[in-house]
Amino acid sequence: MVFEQRVGKLVKSLSEAGCDGLLVTNLANIYYLTGFHGTSGVVFISSKHRLFVTDARYSLVAKEVISGFDIIESRDAFVEIEKRIKGDKIETLGFDSEISYSLYQRLSQIFKDHVLKATNNIIETLRMVKDHHEIAIIKKACQISDQAFLDVLDFIKPNVTTELEVANFLDFRMRELGASGPSFEFIVASGERSSMPHGVASHKVIGNNEMLTLDFGCYYQHYVSDMTRTIHIGSASDEEKYIYDTVLTSNQALLDAARKGMTYRDYDKVARQVIDEAGYGDYFTHGIGHGIGLDIHEIPYFGKSDKTLQIGMTLTDEPGIYIDGKYGVRIEDDLVVTENGCEVLTLAPKELLII
Repeated sequence: MVFEQRVGKLVKSLSEAGCDGLLVTNLANIYYLTGFHGTSGVVFISSKHRLFVTDARYSLVAKEVISGFDIIESRDAFVEIEKRIKGDKIETLGFDSEISYSLYQRLSQIFKDHVLKATNNIIETLRMVKDHHEIAIIKKACQISDQAFLDVLDFIKPNVTTELEVANFLDFRMRELGASGPSFEFIVASGERSSMPHGVASHKVIGNNEMLTLDFGCYYQHYVSDMTRTIHIGSASDEEKYIYDTVLTSNQALLDAARKGMTYRDYDKVARQVIDEAGYGDYFTHGIGHGIGLDIHEIPYFGKSDKTLQIGMTLTDEPGIYIDGKYGVRIEDDLVVTENGCEVLTLAPKELLII
């Protein structure tokens, strides 16, 4: 029923996008519309047709999980779709804008009797607002990440454990807890490397008296979690404590303020203003957050936009301060916009932990 509702909303939005039909090749979008999860599939949707084409490897699986579509087994999906839609008076044919140029050339040859139109986030806009089922899955993914963070604290041994070993521990532990895999390449950055916002795990040994940033997440039933915690190994200086408290205050200020109707501009401003007023505005060098769901980075993204938050959006709140050559701090939570504000989904401790 949920997939049928999603397809129905998509059909209604086609005319607004100026399309008579839509080719869907993005696998996350295909899962969202059909429930099919595999490496080969193409969907075509119009007011008349619901077509799903895959090859022999997945045709039986498709028949088990997909309803409401004509399921076609073919190794040449686009040719098969072109045959099916002849005579349908489809003038403008939409397609996912993020395809390779070679695929676009192929589409141009096969669908030469149609006007091809790149669509921008037509399905992603539907995906932006999650239903209760999706939110429950994301919440479980966050619970897995929370537990893995608690467990890794006992695993880290200063002057012994490497960043890469920490990343591997987090990956394996989340799989033990039910995750299907990591949602991105983990950031595990200690000491001076923590000043790099995207310092992926290296063979560096985690030393004493160092900041350690852990940015990680998992896939659970196709949906992601994405959290960051910064801890300290050994004693922390007064400056390190001040910077940590500033980032934590920034993080919490946004959690307190986030609610339906808030503009994207203000979502970024609330957290950034705290860091600006503390004198570290030049050291907060990235966006405040992004949407999460079937992909680790989804719309919305935040900047100078007057678009507003909607109930059911699942977002990150991730302020940071990065002092080049010294250390960095980031604290990231996942949240869902609710009727009365927001619900925080990542519940691992955020007070400065010194181990």
